[in-house]
Amino acid sequence: MVTILSLWLPILVAAVLVFIVSSIIHTLLPYHRSDFGPVPDEGAVRAGLSGVPPGDYVVPHAASNEERRTEEFKAKIEEGPVAFMTVLPRGQLTMGASLVQWFLYCVLVGVFAAYLAGRTLGPGAEYLTVFRFSGTVAFAGYGLALLQNSIWLGRRWSSTLKSVFDALVYALLTAGAFGWLWPG
Repeated sequence: MVTILSLWLPILVAAVLVFIVSSIIHTLLPYHRSDFGPVPDEGAVRAGLSGVPPGDYVVPHAASNEERRTEEFKAKIEEGPVAFMTVLPRGQLTMGASLVQWFLYCVLVGVFAAYLAGRTLGPGAEYLTVFRFSGTVAFAGYGLALLQNSIWLGRRWSSTLKSVFDALVYALLTAGAFGWLWPG
């Protein structure tokens, strides 16, 4: 068994690597630029949403299962549009808080990888064994929940699969850091 405290270095190195590579993926590489498209008549949509406070919403909305079964609600679904949306606060889109949260999330994924690998593998475990184990845990942490966005929220599978590919890259970076820095 290897303690989490003895794995602080691979946790932090993996988090830094993922943070840097994810920044490169999302700022320099073009393949995520098509994830979101414009709405027709953006001005009218923005005007219609102007009084909506920040939060998560569904349109049309049913307050109960009974309402969901009414002919009126069914007609709204058939007529459309049907949308799941998140409204952000007005003002400048600042990345600072999101970047801090993303880095802390990367550390959290590393902690889970460290915990499971440390409970399963001993000191001096082979690089490839550590790589496979920690990479699998990291992929689960970074990628598997993303599939729910397409299953339940109707996000395009192409967008979701691009993010799952990113998760694989992050998992490989995490696996490499853990394999390289695993205690002897």
